[in-house]
Amino acid sequence: MNTEDINFAYRVRHALNEKLDDLPSATTDRLAAARQAALSRKKAHVEVRVTRLATATSGGGTGMFADPIAWLSRFSVVLPLLLIVGGMVGVYQYEHQQSIQELAELDAAVLSDELPLSAYLDHGFNAYLETREQ
Repeated sequence: MNTEDINFAYRVRHALNEKLDDLPSATTDRLAAARQAALSRKKAHVEVRVTRLATATSGGGTGMFADPIAWLSRFSVVLPLLLIVGGMVGVYQYEHQQSIQELAELDAAVLSDELPLSAYLDHGFNAYLETREQ
């Protein structure tokens, strides 16, 4: 529970206790009977388990590495996320290298061609290439 939850619980308890003296005796008798019935149905012995992580946060342990199983369970959640992010970065890098390679091949083809660079900028040259292909 965080501090906001604890403060809310204290305010609710205070508000309920404030009006406790104003309740009719029949209501308090019914509440007392309900409490006794609930206590009679309570299990005789219930073991309360406290994890090491809970004690570590309250100052009783050495932090996250106090329980290696808890550390492994956190790592098992983080590991797939890291693998997905690493895979996405790898695919991006591969695609980026492919586009750089394609542009380099195109530049090499343009520069090694016999035509001057100004021919590629001429609109009439594009028309000439289209009629030549047909």
